[in-house]
Amino acid sequence: MTGYPGTPPPDWLRLSPRMLLVHPVHEVLRQVPLLVGSIVLGSATNNPLWSLLGLAVIIGLGIARWFTTAYRIDADDVQLRSGVLKRNVLSVPRNRIRSVQTDARLLHRLLGLTVLRVSTGQEGKGDNSFELDAVQVDEVSRLRAILLATAVPGSPTAQAAGTQLARWAPTWLRYSPLSFSGLVMIAAVVGLFYQAGFGPRLRRTQIAESGLDAAQRFGFAATAVVVTVVIVLASVLLAVVRSLVTFGNLVLTRRPGPGGHTLHLRHGLVRVRERTFDMRRLRGGTLREPLLVRALGGARLDAVMTGVNGVGESSLLLPPCPADTAARVLTELIDGADAVAAPLRPHGPAAARRRWTRALTVPAVVALGLVAVDLWSGVPLWVWPAVALLTGCCAALAADRVRALGHRVDGDWLVARSGSVERRRDCIAGAGVIGWTVRQTFFQRRAGVATLVAATAAGTKRYEVLDIPVELAWAVAAEASPWVKNCAWSVK
Repeated sequence: MTGYPGTPPPDWLRLSPRMLLVHPVHEVLRQVPLLVGSIVLGSATNNPLWSLLGLAVIIGLGIARWFTTAYRIDADDVQLRSGVLKRNVLSVPRNRIRSVQTDARLLHRLLGLTVLRVSTGQEGKGDNSFELDAVQVDEVSRLRAILLATAVPGSPTAQAAGTQLARWAPTWLRYSPLSFSGLVMIAAVVGLFYQAGFGPRLRRTQIAESGLDAAQRFGFAATAVVVTVVIVLASVLLAVVRSLVTFGNLVLTRRPGPGGHTLHLRHGLVRVRERTFDMRRLRGGTLREPLLVRALGGARLDAVMTGVNGVGESSLLLPPCPADTAARVLTELIDGADAVAAPLRPHGPAAARRRWTRALTVPAVVALGLVAVDLWSGVPLWVWPAVALLTGCCAALAADRVRALGHRVDGDWLVARSGSVERRRDCIAGAGVIGWTVRQTFFQRRAGVATLVAATAAGTKRYEVLDIPVELAWAVAAEASPWVKNCAWSVK
């Protein structure tokens, strides 16, 4: 490891001694199977000392974690030393650090601590995850500035106020019921309940028997409606509560620093999370507009940034919020109003026909199948209005997908939009594109269109311009990345 010129390497630093109160609790939760085994052994042998011994061993491991964990930061690397039985030393080059995240659960917050994680753009798990659990809250600002190369180790760091880009508002909760998070939570609880073996017991309880009697009394249809309404209401309530607890008090701030601006995101009520991005790594943003969220005028904003995974919440800057708020924040970040809001160039009749064909194939096949069945044995009369409704929904979906499809090359930015159920508008910096691919399937070749793929080291790593006229594909790539003009082989 390289130290400072003329000085020895810095000493290893320990985490806050307050973690001696936290580590044993976390170790007990982590070693629940071992604790249960010791309790069972103590009960089987009529010797409670086995239970106490298991608890003592677990608490001892938690305390030992503090004594065996240390870290140090020098001019080139940041190192983490950990492990009770097996010593592990993790070294991360400082120039590879892309973002710094903090996560404070309730117990951490009560003790004035937080967990600090370092991201290099590669997924780290277990011993390969650089995590300081935990540091004092008043040390976070200095460590964050050092790790993001905006301060010198050992120097005091003032917290810059910065510019507030967005703040969470209670009205954002109206978008929460439009996700499936509540239903997923209910399904997970029901699955765990049955896996634990409580299903047969539940069927023998008075509540279950009363429910069966009510179903027989009111009929299957009425009971199904009531159960569906209860599940929907419960999922809506859970989704709203989850959104409130996870994103409440969200604040997105841009802060200046000696090494450049940073983007700081803070959110959460009970569990407070903070994430700081180096804006020198920013390569654009994505506006995500799911169908139901878009119907209420909402959108979600994700960052396209090198070293940050573009999937899930790791790249999230704003959860579902008013679309004009998400568009305004993206405009300020990339300084490109035209890239965010200007009209796009449509992809022509061939691309439109592909969307209409795919959308109407399903109802056409269903209708032909029902005609065959009707000629053979007959079908109920109510089926035909249902087919007409299905056809209308598919036609509306096709029309919406045609309106959404388009692209734009605006100065330094490539803009691509597509989708209806999950619409997205990608604004990608041309300077961040490291490669281009023109891809055609069999049906695309027959239609004279292609998919233009921009490869980048940021976000999801690849961004597609769908069903662009094939004769325009390389022209768009050359306009977004002038170096493509010098690659004569690419247009053959």
